[in-house]
Amino acid sequence: MEILLKGLEKFSRLLVIWVVLAAGIGFVYPQALVPLSPFIDWLFAITMFGIGCLLSLKDFAPILEKPKLVLLGTAAQFVIMPLLAFCIVKFFGLVPALAVGLILAAAVPDAMAAGVMSYLAEADVAFSVALTTATTLVSPLITPALTLLLGREYIPIQFLPMMKSIMVMVILPLILGLWVQHRFHKITARIKPVFPALSTLFIAFICGLVVALNKQALGKITPVIFAAVIILNVLGLLFGYLAGKGMRFNLAQRRTLAINVGMQNAGMGAVLAIKHISAEAAIPNALFATWCIVSAAVLAAIWSKTKEKG
Repeated sequence: MEILLKGLEKFSRLLVIWVVLAAGIGFVYPQALVPLSPFIDWLFAITMFGIGCLLSLKDFAPILEKPKLVLLGTAAQFVIMPLLAFCIVKFFGLVPALAVGLILAAAVPDAMAAGVMSYLAEADVAFSVALTTATTLVSPLITPALTLLLGREYIPIQFLPMMKSIMVMVILPLILGLWVQHRFHKITARIKPVFPALSTLFIAFICGLVVALNKQALGKITPVIFAAVIILNVLGLLFGYLAGKGMRFNLAQRRTLAINVGMQNAGMGAVLAIKHISAEAAIPNALFATWCIVSAAVLAAIWSKTKEKG
């Protein structure tokens, strides 16, 4: 059993590899993944349930202990990334589906993996978890509202259906996972590596499915969309750090805010795009989901070796 759990831990750390592998399968043999399309909501719901099983009520303590800090960080998340995406979309003149897809990628909450990257960067992990929790909890209102506000000139956006989807596949599974962890904490503690492994598996499936559904469209994708995704991520990291500096956060908190702002729950964005916009609109989200992990891992490695420098 112990060998299996250690194997699952290693499996979870290789998320980027599994995402790339799934994307390759989706491109070379789309028939293997397209049948999963009707179940994409469930795939993401299971992902969020697994994340909920990793949390505990203690993880919410920083929100209550330092509400101003979390409020400022949450505001930075939902101001910096959507405005950057809107400017990038205008600058590159992206086609409507890709434009709204990039805006949606910027309007979702920060990625659950941000906490892991903050740990690797020797930043403030508790602050990272609090930020991710806060942005996720307000996302049913904020994400569709920002997508509607910034993306409606490109494609009609349905606010209420998108809000309902986020509640059903994000908030409810997260709460259920929290309840399971609280009610059966002795059991969940023993099999803890199972939950991130499940989340890793299904995020890879979702990204692979996005590629499978867009095999024909991918041939028309230019390097511009790759540049748009990379610029959004890099500027998010930069402005997240500068925002923390402007708000007089300490060094660990600035680094945490940079990582949380720069990393997006783009798997969630991909599911919402497929369900409420189009499969093509999910492409920026799939690209972002992969790239932001790579860039954050590199940044975390650099910061872990420069503890005293700001």
